[in-house]
Amino acid sequence: MRRTVFFISDGTAITTETVGHSLLTQFPGVAFQQVRIPFVDSPAKARDAVAWIDQASAADGAAAIAFISIVDEHTRSVFHGSRGITLDLFADFLDTLESALGVSRESTVGRAHGVANSDRYEDRMEATNYALTHDDGISLSYENADLILVGISRTGKTPTCLYMALHFGVKAANYPLTEKDLEQQRLPGHLRMHRDKTVGLTIDADRLAQIRETRRPGSPYASLKQCHWEVDAAESLLRSEGIEVFATTHSSIEEIASRVLAHLGMQREMY
Repeated sequence: MRRTVFFISDGTAITTETVGHSLLTQFPGVAFQQVRIPFVDSPAKARDAVAWIDQASAADGAAAIAFISIVDEHTRSVFHGSRGITLDLFADFLDTLESALGVSRESTVGRAHGVANSDRYEDRMEATNYALTHDDGISLSYENADLILVGISRTGKTPTCLYMALHFGVKAANYPLTEKDLEQQRLPGHLRMHRDKTVGLTIDADRLAQIRETRRPGSPYASLKQCHWEVDAAESLLRSEGIEVFATTHSSIEEIASRVLAHLGMQREMY
């Protein structure tokens, strides 16, 4: 089964896609062709999007599905005349929220991903800069770090740190365990003093070998034997140091970040 799905918004459509994608994952037997259409902020642009929806519906032989989040009622109403199935995220929730809160909405386009709060935006940028300057052991000064991720090469440390910086304003550093660290089975001194905010990441050795083979084909670095040794040695080291370890083999960056923040008791609001 193949169905075309649209994520349409008068803003970036990031939130719409996130919500829609979460729902679509509950239907693994369906092949979804996903299309994101941002900045649909006028009836004219809505009509263009509807033409695309109708075309996809005809090509698939089944109604396309459109997740929409659009503030303007006139623009939003255009979609209800399409040949697709419209899931209106704003209409489904805002009326209920108005009733529950006893307050009328203030319809503003792009508020979710705008720069409405300059202080919070600056926090995100500062955290992102921190993650970049403390990536892969570039800087070993961790006094201002909110947390430190450690693990062998290619376990997902960098993308997880950047995700936490961009979405939660967390200053996350990461350090790659070296062969010397693994052989000595001891954290280096600059990490030992920060064990209370250090978390380990690990990965299945077979998967690690696949990832490294793509990066450095045929190298000792990517050999299955080397990967098994590094994974086993790293997990042993981190256990001996009393550091919690999270496996990244079957986890998304979002899930890894959430688990790490929960473990450290860091209840951060998503920016």
